[in-house]
Amino acid sequence: MLAKLSAMKKLTLLLMAITLTVGLSCCTGKKNKVLLHRDFPTLSWERFDFVKDDIEVTKPTPYDLVMDVCFDPSYTYNYFSVVFTVFDSYGNPFRTKDYKFFLKEKDGSWKSTLVDGYYHFTFPINSALTINEPGIYNFQLENRMPITPLYGVKEVSIINNK
Repeated sequence: MLAKLSAMKKLTLLLMAITLTVGLSCCTGKKNKVLLHRDFPTLSWERFDFVKDDIEVTKPTPYDLVMDVCFDPSYTYNYFSVVFTVFDSYGNPFRTKDYKFFLKEKDGSWKSTLVDGYYHFTFPINSALTINEPGIYNFQLENRMPITPLYGVKEVSIINNK
């Protein structure tokens, strides 16, 4: 049947299919936005090597923040400790919280599955953060583990799920 259709009709059908596919994926997919991201090519994160970035807020903005972290199997600790801080436009802490996430069971086995050579975790950070005042805010992650450098961290990200 497609062989009998004119080239114009084939092009129209193709464009309609592409539009429908893009439209459905935009409506059904999550609107995740990576706010911070850092790869650690040497699998090493120094204690005061902050992962940070400026975020421009132009209108009241809600955030549902999660942290994605990938660990190499060489990571020896049972937990992972970080501080997440949001600084306002004047450099003052707007929100700050310490987090301690447990990565392994009591027997030392990981609470995640090994995928492509790494253990991947997603941790909740703040599901109800709203910034109402426009300005440039600085989002920052601080490694709070007692040993520096911390070996075995491949990458870390803060993602907004709203």
